[in-house]
This record gives sequence, structure tokens and C-alpha cells, in this order.
Amino acid sequence: MDKRRRLSHRKRRPALQKVKRSRTFFQCDPKPVVSVIIPVMNEQRTLAGVIREAARVHPKTEIIVVANGCTDGSTRIARRLGAIVLEYKDPLGHDVPRAVGARHAKGEVLLFVDGDMVVPAKDLRPFTAAVLSGIDVALNDYDGPVQGQEAHPVVSAKHTLNSFLGRPDMKGASLTAVPHALSRHAVLKIGFEALEKPPLAQVAAVLGGLEIQAVHSVNVGRLNRPRTRLKQQGKGDLLTAIVVGDHLEAAQLLLNRLGPRGGFSDLGRLRERVR
Repeated sequence: MDKRRRLSHRKRRPALQKVKRSRTFFQCDPKPVVSVIIPVMNEQRTLAGVIREAARVHPKTEIIVVANGCTDGSTRIARRLGAIVLEYKDPLGHDVPRAVGARHAKGEVLLFVDGDMVVPAKDLRPFTAAVLSGIDVALNDYDGPVQGQEAHPVVSAKHTLNSFLGRPDMKGASLTAVPHALSRHAVLKIGFEALEKPPLAQVAAVLGGLEIQAVHSVNVGRLNRPRTRLKQQGKGDLLTAIVVGDHLEAAQLLLNRLGPRGGFSDLGRLRERVR
């Protein structure tokens, strides 16, 4: 009898020691140093990977998913993994979710990534580290394809705007491309609304005297969804028009602030003699 009792007791022990595991992968820090902002619209294929890498960027991190116009399981995935989810039934439009997420962010560093491409944490940390070391705006040192073929209009627009800004050293680095990170000081100086149109935010940052550097290269051209997919959806050309239009607005802002020549010298030409 004693032996049977001992055996019975031994069989029950695993059940007594079993601990119910939480399905939450990540818990946002209540006082984050880094806020990772992820715009999402139907990204259930990649979102879990994006969140997992974002969670490894810094020990004190919050992850903010701006789910807009989602009709798949993206919102459920984000909540299950522990992200803060800002949910909007309808699409907010290109880049607007960035501004929405920034308004809700509590961190001193705001890191922006996209929900449709998984960037390894080792390639995200250089951006947050740069801001923590004193850089106001840490950009992706990615120029886009510029050699051996006709440059894409968006690539040309990025290079041109940086030249207008007197920063040809940045080449095609731009707030249009993720990943990038901004200090809270930079966001407050630029303004949340400017983040809705990244080229305008870039102009505001330069004119505001903020420290801007291209700090690390991530080839998002390889990570992003193929352009053929966007073309099949009828969005490729439209997105190009939106981004190029944003750059034209940014150039106009620069001209309004610095004069019709954007601050470039006219070398004293006496134009009135021609009239």
C-alpha cells in the first residue's frame, strides 16, 4: 500500500508543477527609453518577425503598432505579442501612421520601421545608439540604385533635396526610408504633423539646426515587398507620385524660407539691365 501511494504521488507531481505559460511574447516598458513605431496595414505575413526584432533593440522599449485599414490578422498578432495597438478601421494614408504613433510615444528615442519588412535587431540598434549618443536624426545610409541604370524618380528626388539643403554628403539618405530614429527633442522641434510628409520633416530638421547623420546602411530594396506586387495592386505609380510630390513640397518650403534661389549665390548678376 505504501509503495502504491508513493508511486501515485510521484505521478501527480508533474501536474502540480506545471506552470501555465503566457502567450504574450513582449511586455512594453512603462518608462521606455526607446519607442518603436510600426505602421501596419495587412502585414500578418511579416509582422510577428518585425515585432520580435524590435523587442531586442533596447532593454527599455515600447512597441507601438499603428494598425490602419487592416482586414487580416495583423491586429490580433500585434496584441498577442504584447505591442501597444492603435487601431483605425480605415487606412490613414501614406506616412500618416508615423505621426500618429509618434504622438503616443513616450520614449526619448523614436525608432521608425515598417510592418512589411523584417530588419534584424543588429541593424536597428545603430540608429538608437546614434540618437542616444547625441544625434538628433539618424538616417538609413541607403542611396537606392543609382548606377548602371536610370535612377528611379524617388531616388532622384532624395538626392536633389539633399543637394538643395546643402547636404550632398547625405546622398540619398532620407526620412522617407526606414529604419530611422529621431530624438524626442527633434520630434518636438520638427512637429508631429511634419512627420506625415518625411521630406518636409527633413527640411525642417536641417533649417532647425538639428544634427543629422546617415549612420548605418540597411538595404531596404532587398527587404521590401517586390515592386511588381505593388504594380499588380495598382499602387506602384501612385506611391511614386505621392513621394515625389512630397519632395516638391519640401523644396517649395525651402524656397519660401531661403529665397527663390534656396540660399544659393547669384554671384551679383545685374538682372535688371536685361529688362
